[in-house]
Amino acid sequence: MNQPTILIVEDEPKVAAYTRKGLEENGFTVDHAADGAVGGHLAETNTYDLVLLDLNLPFKSGYEICRSLKAQKPSVPVIMITAMGDIDKKISGFDAGADDYIVKPFDFRELLARIRVSLKRNAAVEQEGGGENILRFADLQMNLNEKTVTRQGIPISLTIRELNLLEFLMRRNGRIASRSEISEHVWELNFDTGTNTVDVYINFLRKKIDKNLNPLKTVE
Repeated sequence: MNQPTILIVEDEPKVAAYTRKGLEENGFTVDHAADGAVGGHLAETNTYDLVLLDLNLPFKSGYEICRSLKAQKPSVPVIMITAMGDIDKKISGFDAGADDYIVKPFDFRELLARIRVSLKRNAAVEQEGGGENILRFADLQMNLNEKTVTRQGIPISLTIRELNLLEFLMRRNGRIASRSEISEHVWELNFDTGTNTVDVYINFLRKKIDKNLNPLKTVE
């Protein structure tokens, strides 16, 4: 079995070295780019199983890299790692196409767990096939084989993580899910990360689904 290959785009040498060392010790093949121009070029021209992406980078921002990469290779998971942890920055990151978001300083164990979950989810998506497999809730529809979502026939563009979250919620068929249940089933993390990631994803998913349409009934 080939080792998963990860690209780190990070301009802080200590953070890059720490992350690279930890990943290589856990069996990953790692490339590193110290600025946005090189990072964007590597991400788009090489094949990576996952990209770890800083936001504040020389020459080209992490937002630009993520948008461009997701336009060309939407299935490649992107985890943003940044010191900017306020809600607006997180939402901007998700809007650019990020699948996950970790704030510095971070515990490497959490990063490793999130990487493994993202790789596992992505592999499951690629292996799915067969006949039509549709989930429906009101006028919202998800094709599980094609990993596409429409509402009233209008396509909704979602990241892999947003798709996983929406699938989990739709399968509950209206039953309320707690934050801990969502974290365990969607992120496959059974420990408290001390972040409001679930709330961020729920709010952002709601905005995408309800855009220009009547809001679906939800429970806060």
